[in-house]
Amino acid sequence: MKQFFRYFIQGLILFIPLIITMAILSKLFNFFAGLFSFIGLTESTILNTILGLVVTLGVIALIGVLASSFVFKQFFNFLEDKLEHAPFIRHIYSPIKDFTNAFVGNKKRFNKPVLVLTNPAAEIEEIGFITHEDMKDFHIVDKVSVYLPMSYSLSGRLVIVPIKNVKPLAADAADTMKFVVSGGVTDIDE
Repeated sequence: MKQFFRYFIQGLILFIPLIITMAILSKLFNFFAGLFSFIGLTESTILNTILGLVVTLGVIALIGVLASSFVFKQFFNFLEDKLEHAPFIRHIYSPIKDFTNAFVGNKKRFNKPVLVLTNPAAEIEEIGFITHEDMKDFHIVDKVSVYLPMSYSLSGRLVIVPIKNVKPLAADAADTMKFVVSGGVTDIDE
């Protein structure tokens, strides 16, 4: 019975990530199938979905190429400025843009991993990322803002802590984020 239980647990360890991955891929496939069902280039739903996915990826890449050219860069800057100042839209567009830029692009914000003493009595420390070292805009002195990501989630919390409670980590920011988001189970490559 112990042998069966051990095999069962080992099977679950392999089965659960596989099923979750397949479910996500299935949901993505169904999303693109629904999104591009109106195209109807062929009789095959699978082929229409693949063509739609390729067209979507191509359009996104084309926008990236155009955004890096001087003429279109000016146009995108103008469009971005209008979106950031439009009533209601700015409250949606700006946070999404800032969040995206924090993880990818030239303006990555989570690049200073630190260890934060969050509970001195219990000596509990959390891994986070300094987002602002100067809090003078908020009239806060000798403190920094640290983003503490949550495990298995893209959410997190922002804490303002005294500088003395923050220790820089000698680790790669991407590896540190991967480690925290995985709940500490990801191996960090040397």
